[in-house]
Amino acid sequence: MGHALIVEDDEDSARMIGALVAREGHSVMSASSLAAARRLVAMQRPDLLLLDLHLPDGWGFDLLDDPQMLSDTVLVLMTGQASLETSIKALRLGAADYLVKPINPQHLKGLLSRLIAPSQLRAELDEVQELWRETGRFGHLIGRSQAMQRIYRQISRVAGTAVTVFLQGESGTGKELVARAVHDLSRRREQPFLAVNCGALSPHLIESEIFGHERGSFTGAERQHQGFFERAHGGTLFLDEVTEMPLELQVKLLRVLESGTFMRVGSTQVQQTDVRIIAATNRDAAEALARGTMREDLLYRLNVFPISLPPLREREGDVLLIARSFLQDLARREGGARRFTPEALARLAAHPWPGNVRELRNAVQRAWVMASGDDIDEEWLPDGTAAEPAALRARPMPPASASVPAPLLNGRHGDATAMAPDPGENRIVVEVGTQLAEVERRVILATYERCGRHKERTAALLGISMKTLYNRLKEYRQ
Repeated sequence: MGHALIVEDDEDSARMIGALVAREGHSVMSASSLAAARRLVAMQRPDLLLLDLHLPDGWGFDLLDDPQMLSDTVLVLMTGQASLETSIKALRLGAADYLVKPINPQHLKGLLSRLIAPSQLRAELDEVQELWRETGRFGHLIGRSQAMQRIYRQISRVAGTAVTVFLQGESGTGKELVARAVHDLSRRREQPFLAVNCGALSPHLIESEIFGHERGSFTGAERQHQGFFERAHGGTLFLDEVTEMPLELQVKLLRVLESGTFMRVGSTQVQQTDVRIIAATNRDAAEALARGTMREDLLYRLNVFPISLPPLREREGDVLLIARSFLQDLARREGGARRFTPEALARLAAHPWPGNVRELRNAVQRAWVMASGDDIDEEWLPDGTAAEPAALRARPMPPASASVPAPLLNGRHGDATAMAPDPGENRIVVEVGTQLAEVERRVILATYERCGRHKERTAALLGISMKTLYNRLKEYRQ
């Protein structure tokens, strides 16, 4: 139970909101102006402040001029539209959430069920920080580098708010772990955390998976299906590889973000949802905009609080810390204790880790399996050149000024955007200054052809997952 103050100039709305709050066991007072609200705050500091932004004698934000007066009050903004401007103001003020008018009773009830005092959140965050200082672990994340400390500060700042987070980083940098850390430190921690990879879902099924469908809405829809938005209600929905989402679905996602409503496939009934969105991509978002695969309005709506994750090669000192942590996890799971030799540690520190933490974890697991004793040496660890496929290392690189031929690929002559290796060669040549996305595309397609279009061998040779290969080949129309 707690004390709530409702600052709302519409008497009917204030009465309705007050009845809902009182029904959940809170004492309630209301004010129709800033002046009245200041008097009531001086009389009794509220545990919960439901604050309308438009008041007769000023902006609702003016009530927050003295941050100490409401330092341990849960702030919830009430607005007519969940605009980007509102989200940014909510973040700046540390608002726990915001409600869109007309107030949905279920949203308000859900919000009241997860009230946590700011002082409690700060105390829990202090515990997480203390654990990090002792062990190098911040939730499920591991690292002491300056780059990661910056990430931890950003997580700590945004977790207690309701704003949308947008994660960018290379594959394997731990975007889902960051999303999980934001959820675990938020007021939604007791509610579901669901992750969906937009690039891994079939384009024909992704709308049904995200929004759900009604029975009989399409062939094979034998029963009603709840999508991710319904199943994550009250919690957090992590949309990974959001730039891979079809454009027509991006329009519907934007509508959900702005109104909190959606419709299942095959239905005309509007559904309400109370979900916090965390989106992520391993692509350059600006490049996705330029290619036309990402809507500009959706990107701006998602990019309220951007967090850019550093690749492992830029996290000085973290490689050995993470590798030892993986070794400890294996020891607990498999039994026994093993240690890296000095040569193994040197090999780990020297490798560039293009696959980031995911590649490091796989390398440690393989070395554990292949080790014959308690010591893990460098024999089964990457040698620093493993980032380049063996087939492409077979021959020396040609001069940077060498020209690129235009061979035949799938019956197309002279297609410089679909380059393949010469039939008798194990290499490709690119001009200096070629964009990295184009280099990646050429290497993938060339390796795919060299492997006789065998996807498993291609993925293994390139050191990428089958999912990533499928996504790239789909993008290249292969």
